[in-house]
Amino acid sequence: MALIKDVFSDDWLGRLSRALDAPRLQQDIKQADWEELAFKQRVRRISTSLGSYVPREFDVAATELERIAPEFTGLAGIVFPDYIELYGDDWDRSLLALERLTPYSTAEFAVRRFLLSDQDRYLQQALLWSTSDDEHVRRLASEGTRPRLPWGQAIPALIADPRPVLPLLDRLLTDDSLYVRKSVANHLNDITKTHPELVIERLDQLGTDPRVDWVLRHASRTLLKQGHPDVLKAFGLVTRGTVTVDDLTMTPSLPIGGELSFTFSLTTTEPQVLRIEYAIDYVKQRGMSQKVFRISERQVAGRETFTKRQSFRNLTTRVHYPGTHRVTILINGQAYATATFDVTGEE
Repeated sequence: MALIKDVFSDDWLGRLSRALDAPRLQQDIKQADWEELAFKQRVRRISTSLGSYVPREFDVAATELERIAPEFTGLAGIVFPDYIELYGDDWDRSLLALERLTPYSTAEFAVRRFLLSDQDRYLQQALLWSTSDDEHVRRLASEGTRPRLPWGQAIPALIADPRPVLPLLDRLLTDDSLYVRKSVANHLNDITKTHPELVIERLDQLGTDPRVDWVLRHASRTLLKQGHPDVLKAFGLVTRGTVTVDDLTMTPSLPIGGELSFTFSLTTTEPQVLRIEYAIDYVKQRGMSQKVFRISERQVAGRETFTKRQSFRNLTTRVHYPGTHRVTILINGQAYATATFDVTGEE
């Protein structure tokens, strides 16, 4: 299975060397430790090496990278914004370069240096980007200011107080581009983790525009998983009549690497839209940790039976431990039935 760091193949590095007429560049990049370097370390190795093969004057170097960037689109192209982050000694020229480079890859990581150094000045530029004709630049306005961007530096000031970025996000709520709206939704979802009230107060816009509805629904996904009553109500997920869950049965025991299977029946006295989820309380090295998974959100009438399977194969993002685990069936954020099962050591 190919690793993400392998986007910097010998062919790619060779093309970069030829584009810059720098035959020794590939050799300088692929030092003895190259194979051990992770993706972001390889990015920084390449951008640092570029410093020896582009003009010393930053404006001229930026212009050269802007010239060849269309030949290096996709994820690997972030080495050019990374160069700007590393060597950019002129604020205005650096942000112009990042604006020009982001359509070919993304400058969402590189801009954070400037955001951290002068938030007010940077947000003025981001607000201008939010009006760009280019969807990639408009997305950069949102994605580059996300307080908890995966792989990116956290922005402590915006984690503590996201309000300065809200005018920018509000402007992009109705953006024509789904690419941009996804970024806005993810940004707002970041905000829900520390300031849920700032997203909840925007739910009064539901029903005014389908694009706004889409963004706010995806921005509320963490709050919906948490069963936040105000958010459930805003999306019409208020249980009517009598709802019951019974016949919850499951695999009583499975090894790490195995698969849990469970079945339950749901009965409602009134046809209605229900959000049906299950939570697993995982045994960890210290204590328990719960994760919520969605089954369905749809119209349910009468009695229905549901069957789900859950892998207990170890992943880089989740390691399993032996012990007694618990499954809870959630309807509109409320617990209706619970059962336990045992996980044993790997076979």
